[in-house]
Amino acid sequence: MSAIHELGALDLWRLLHARQLSAVEVAEHFLDRIDRLDEANAIVHVDAELAIARARAIDDADDRTGLIHGLPFADKDLTRRAGQPASLGSRWQAGVIADVTDPVASVLDAAGGVVLGRTAAPELGFAGYTRSALHGPTTLPGHPGLHAGGSSGGAAAAVAQGLLPFAPGSDGGGSIRIPAATCGLVGLKPTRGRIPANGGVGQVGGLVTAGAIGRSVMDVALLTDALIGRVNGVTPHALTLRSPERDDGSLLAAAVRGEGRFRIAVMTGTPWDASHDIRIAPEADDAVATAIRALEAFGHEIGEVALPDASGFLGVSGYAEAFTALWRGGAATVPIAREDRHLLEPLARWIIDTSDHLTAGGLATAQLWATELERRVLAAFAPWDAVLTPATALTPRPLDWYPQDGEADFDAQVLHTPHTSFVNMVGLPAIALPVHRTAPTADGVPMGVQLIGRPGEEATLLAIGRQLERRIPWTQRVVTAMRP
Repeated sequence: MSAIHELGALDLWRLLHARQLSAVEVAEHFLDRIDRLDEANAIVHVDAELAIARARAIDDADDRTGLIHGLPFADKDLTRRAGQPASLGSRWQAGVIADVTDPVASVLDAAGGVVLGRTAAPELGFAGYTRSALHGPTTLPGHPGLHAGGSSGGAAAAVAQGLLPFAPGSDGGGSIRIPAATCGLVGLKPTRGRIPANGGVGQVGGLVTAGAIGRSVMDVALLTDALIGRVNGVTPHALTLRSPERDDGSLLAAAVRGEGRFRIAVMTGTPWDASHDIRIAPEADDAVATAIRALEAFGHEIGEVALPDASGFLGVSGYAEAFTALWRGGAATVPIAREDRHLLEPLARWIIDTSDHLTAGGLATAQLWATELERRVLAAFAPWDAVLTPATALTPRPLDWYPQDGEADFDAQVLHTPHTSFVNMVGLPAIALPVHRTAPTADGVPMGVQLIGRPGEEATLLAIGRQLERRIPWTQRVVTAMRP
């Protein structure tokens, strides 16, 4: 049998379910790897005592029906869990211990997961890379001079190193898809509202949703099903917004089947073209070309679609103005006293300081503009089952790429990842797939593509992803790169 860390999450689940492995055995294996092998700085806190106690309770239980029964995971450092650190990646919150558990953590506990600790995140989750003054940088495994992406960079780097079989993350502008693609993994951002515990509903702008990162499409589907937390096969939505779902069916089943022929459009342009000098690197174009060749080989129809524009609507100059207003609206809810802002790093401080000048009318206008963009995008994308873009416009960034100035840092992130944030604004599902490497040797780095789907049609994205996975051996690449 392969080593425990070499097995995919679904394979591990089968062995746990059949009692060929115990949850304690699996937890101890991954805890040992975290202790010895986390060269990328992916895990910022470990609670081995909690993990083993949880694993032992799962082994002793008669009920083995949990969707992720006995499987280890780690909370992102933005997720609260009672009794655990709640630093939010910030010196401002250093030493704070959570007194409540967030619903997204409770859902994974209820599904039978075994939490080992916490994965690294940038301060307050504001960056598309993972570095903080509190915990340092999280790097691309095997490439210590490059960022792992963010803000779920710790989650992605942990999976890529074989420290976890999969990991939950959150995505407000690309924060699952960016690190997944950077680390050679699969990352799924679900439709707004699809994850009841953290699906964007009730947030300013509705941008952030929980999602999953894993080595394979099936593992990501399995964790996403667990995050949905269906009760008797039905999603237990606590609010009236309900994401469309086809018969509340298993996403894992759709991924396992990987069936269908679809109409897929390559998207031209990015929403930042009018405000920034966006340049798509040849390596990003190569990733798209690799995906197109594979898709055509499966018989899918390939076309082209232009990203619609809503500039001028309600007097808003364009996407950059609306998105930054929504981002600042979210920052305005951070409960930090003015006298404590000196503890913040440049990016977070810039976003929060500028949020002071956001008016109620400005925020409302940005939200209405975003709704209009959503209408136009859904209409433009409607003829297509999925829309294809690069996951990142540039290769993984060097550690010194992002300036120590908040506004300049934000602009640098736009240049790196101009295709991801609009998907959050319009609430659509999207998956990152690591279809390409810049070189076949160890010096090569992963480059991915993004597939954007219709509302509630994560199953279609997973089916297409599974087809690509059968043709492009990215799962084996990750396993081969892991240290024993």
